[in-house]
Amino acid sequence: MKFDKEDLQWAASQGLISVEQVDALWEALSERNSDRPQFNLANVAFYFGALIVISAMTWFMTLAWESFGGGGIFLLTSIYALCFVLLGRNLWFHQNLKVPGGLLFTIAVCMAPLAIYGLQRWTGFWTQGDPGTYRDYYIWIKGSWFLMELGTIIAGLIAIKFVRFPFLTAPIAFSLYFMSMDITPILFGEANFNWKQRLLVSMWFGIACLIVAYLVDIRTRRRDGDFAFWLYLFGLLAFWFGLSFTGDSNELQLFIYCLINLGLIALSVLLKRKVFIIFGAIGVFAYLGHLAYSVFQDAVLFPVALTVVGICIIYLGILYEKNSKAIERFFESIIPEILRQILPRD
Repeated sequence: MKFDKEDLQWAASQGLISVEQVDALWEALSERNSDRPQFNLANVAFYFGALIVISAMTWFMTLAWESFGGGGIFLLTSIYALCFVLLGRNLWFHQNLKVPGGLLFTIAVCMAPLAIYGLQRWTGFWTQGDPGTYRDYYIWIKGSWFLMELGTIIAGLIAIKFVRFPFLTAPIAFSLYFMSMDITPILFGEANFNWKQRLLVSMWFGIACLIVAYLVDIRTRRRDGDFAFWLYLFGLLAFWFGLSFTGDSNELQLFIYCLINLGLIALSVLLKRKVFIIFGAIGVFAYLGHLAYSVFQDAVLFPVALTVVGICIIYLGILYEKNSKAIERFFESIIPEILRQILPRD
């Protein structure tokens, strides 16, 4: 629930709190929220600058760095990362500037794949042969990138153990998403795997990532920072794309696919995560498009039937809006206490 000082003044006008309590309560709440990221010019500048640095050391890395050789890349990247860690440590622990300090730690973690690439290039150790230049890491799916992803995840976990900054989960989740694709050649062999196997691995990897995100979600409070968001996002990316592009299916399998996407929409309410609605809605509309263009392409009444269904859903939403408190109380009364305890907390 979001509110501002005017809401407290309204509460005072209703006799819920005294006028004297408004300023004291607002000041106390402002102090409590001072360490949380706010959408203001300073934080926009912090994140924008950090994303520029991260992009410079990842997607926009030029081929000129290859001239330093593996040892040079590893040494230079390690020095850069160490400087970011030391500066971030000073801002986080000594100056109490949590957002810029946490972002500097995140930048250091994002440099882990480049450092590992330099070390592997230097030693010549690759899990499945030379994968090419570092820029190819963000383009091609290859098993030889696996150690770079694993090292980034380990670096992120170490950083988040000492610095409780939610954005540190972003490089971890991103690396898990890449790993869901690059692990397939390792499991099936570089010459033996196909796209269907890759999609299946991605789907199951995504499910595992969503389970981890859920476990993180129930162990943390979102008001202290959302540590599960990026895991949910990249877990859904891996799961949904793996599920959606596994190949041609019969009508029963496509109907089950629609039901799974409806389940994602239901999970969005249960877990209070809007990202599930996005993927679920795309999947449902894809199935409806299949029905419209393949199954009922010659049926005149199909658009009319969909219109009626849509209006009925809107009407049910209106009924829920008018009776939401009673409905919520009813479901709270029938949900077992043990189930309430395993749902994420706000």
